Amino acid sequence: MINFTLNGEPAQVDAPDDMPLLWVLRDKLGLTGTKYGCGMALCGACTVHIDGSATRCCVLPIAAVAGKAVTTIEGLGTEANLHVVQQAWIDEQVPQCGYCQPGMIMAVASFLKTTPEPDDAAIARRDGLMKFPLHRGGVEETRLTAKRHGNFTRHRRRRQDLAQLGIIGGTGQFKMQRAHP
Repeated sequence: MINFTLNGEPAQVDAPDDMPLLWVLRDKLGLTGTKYGCGMALCGACTVHIDGSATRCCVLPIAAVAGKAVTTIEGLGTEANLHVVQQAWIDEQVPQCGYCQPGMIMAVASFLKTTPEPDDAAIARRDGLMKFPLHRGGVEETRLTAKRHGNFTRHRRRRQDLAQLGIIGGTGQFKMQRAHP
């Protein structure tokens, strides 16, 4: 039995110690916002926060998070109180297919937490968010989020606007609409 904090709440899961956190989140706990991409911790679709740091969880064993705080895309913001990066993604109309967006949002949120006012050089040096060649990779969104919203102020947006964009589902959980092809 592994005990940890998940999205601010105590969690306990019965899983083999070497089961990847990604599959515990998705298959055992029903949190499907964190996505499977490459399975080698390279692409970033599986990014979550562990004790506040962006971590790719597709190869991370569940035993590694015992006693730690894990935050998934479902716990980053709420319908009534979006995280500043979630709001920037909406404002800038970032999603393409939407599949990898939760991982990108989690990576940018972690980066801006440690570097709240990055210059272009800091943005260029940060760990690459995604390896998909046609995606903007959140570079412009990182820059705009830092400039426009700095210091992680939170912004509200009406529920119907979010639902229309496919960002908020009927359960009120932040989600992306389209599945991986």
